[in-house]
Amino acid sequence: MGLFRRKKEVKTCSCGGNCNPEMKELGEMNKSGNAAIKVLGSGCTKCNQLEAAAKEALLELGVDTAIDHVTDFAQIANYGVMTTPALVVDGKVVSYGKVLKKEEIVDLLKQNGVN
Repeated sequence: MGLFRRKKEVKTCSCGGNCNPEMKELGEMNKSGNAAIKVLGSGCTKCNQLEAAAKEALLELGVDTAIDHVTDFAQIANYGVMTTPALVVDGKVVSYGKVLKKEEIVDLLKQNGVN
């Protein structure tokens, strides 16, 4: 009889289902304590150019952090981005729809507390 079967356990995220902006921001930080930098895009030429410029900007600032390239459209949509490439710093979309120059990325990183 199906009435007395155990309920399936529903898995939630690490915050126990109590997601809020602060918890998301904590989850976006690297384990090393550095800012999490993400490039959102399909892997096209423009996305790769943005990633290369971001790497150069991080080198210029002397920040040792990896850049995560997100190509899954469902994850990209979770950020509210509909035009790629996009740049995400600590869970916050700081640019979308254009390829930034290294200097522009340096300015954005400084504005968002990465130095």
